[in-house]
Amino acid sequence: MADDYILTTEGLTKEFAGFVAVKDVNLNVRRHTIHALIGPNGAGKTTCFNLLTKFLAPSRGKITYNGRDITSQKPADIARSGMVRSFQISAVFPHLSLLENVRVALQRPLGTSFHFWRPETSLNALNDRAEELLKAVGLIEYRKHTAVELPYGRKRALEIATTLALEPEMMLLDEPMAGMGHEDIDKISELIKTVAQNRTVLMVEHNLSVVAKLSDTITVLRRGEILAEGNYEAVSKNPEVIEAYMGTGHA
Repeated sequence: MADDYILTTEGLTKEFAGFVAVKDVNLNVRRHTIHALIGPNGAGKTTCFNLLTKFLAPSRGKITYNGRDITSQKPADIARSGMVRSFQISAVFPHLSLLENVRVALQRPLGTSFHFWRPETSLNALNDRAEELLKAVGLIEYRKHTAVELPYGRKRALEIATTLALEPEMMLLDEPMAGMGHEDIDKISELIKTVAQNRTVLMVEHNLSVVAKLSDTITVLRRGEILAEGNYEAVSKNPEVIEAYMGTGHA
């Protein structure tokens, strides 16, 4: 059964000057599923994400990815191993075209990081793959536009394209629907469902309708601890989960 889990944690804990932000979290993310991490404000979701991707060092506990202990690894090593995080704030180069944004991302796994010393034409070999990725996220017709011209929802789609360029086995999405209108939410939800068909997705998300639609498993945090876990039907009926959300003004 352990082989079914791509990412696990044991007793994951983070303390800040006596304040415990994440406490004894045992997380088990099953391979090729969409797993949501939810909870009211201050529940420790982002801290947990930062621990998993090594932007924070745990106070104690263990993180295992693909059966390998990654607790002491650096963020760049985590990304190279196939676990890639997409940040809450859209992270693209605003004054590059969409095609150029994806080509930059494609250089990293190919070991061509120093292409900026060479003529721009040397990057043309990456165009076909870049266009494939833009087509996959519904942006191929905008490939010559600069990223700054895009509305917010399409910028998030571009960010997913650049994340896919790194050939992730597992994607960690930090509030992918933040700041979006209903139309964009529907489009990005469908996109996440599509890209998750052959990889694992772990996401922090406040929009519970999105969580209900996409997630195979949901872990609910409260005050840094796991409150409940299961599918949406089970979690949404849990009296402690209802109390945690209603008690903090969340619907």
